[in-house]
Amino acid sequence: MEIERINETTIKFYITYYDIERRGFDKEEIWYNRERGEELFFEMMNEVNEDETFEMNGPLWVQVHALEKGLEVIVTRGQMNDGNVKLEIPVGDEKDEAPVDNNIVDMLDQQFVHSNESDIGKDNSLSVVIGFNDFEELISLSHSFKEDVNTSLHHFENKYYIFVTLDESFTDEEQDNMLSRMLEFGYESDITIHRIREYGKTIIKQNALKVLSEQFDV
Repeated sequence: MEIERINETTIKFYITYYDIERRGFDKEEIWYNRERGEELFFEMMNEVNEDETFEMNGPLWVQVHALEKGLEVIVTRGQMNDGNVKLEIPVGDEKDEAPVDNNIVDMLDQQFVHSNESDIGKDNSLSVVIGFNDFEELISLSHSFKEDVNTSLHHFENKYYIFVTLDESFTDEEQDNMLSRMLEFGYESDITIHRIREYGKTIIKQNALKVLSEQFDV
């Protein structure tokens, strides 16, 4: 992540989408999971504070620019003076600015969703991590679900996870239907596949459900 100090109250940093994924996040998660969006933002701000002392006291003014290969974020801290807030914005156009107080990620949510809307029609695939409390539930799913979809099997922190990708050959309705059937046996996990791959173990890389159904009886 590149960090640039603009002045005493303003910091600018740039982070690539690759770096975002390397930290255990993904685009879909940031766009639709408010808590994860907040977690990413404050993780970046903590890193900024390690390199450049920048206290986040008082109201903040945040600008997010979604670029082709990453995000440019400009954060300006408001100066309190006799109960009034003074903000000096050195860069950006007025239309790109949004005042933010304790709810910083609200503005981030709007930016990410807008960026995602521009990609509609380019890729309608759906990727989900499904966790299982019991290995038998996973075996039952493998015998119940016969559609040809891309699945991999992983083990992380004493639990099993299936990473499934439903590509654009399926309609949105078909994707929802298949996901609902899978979730009858497991649950949609908040843990990203990036974290599982990095800290867990990949057991079956491809066609995991088919392999399991062939190797285990119900």
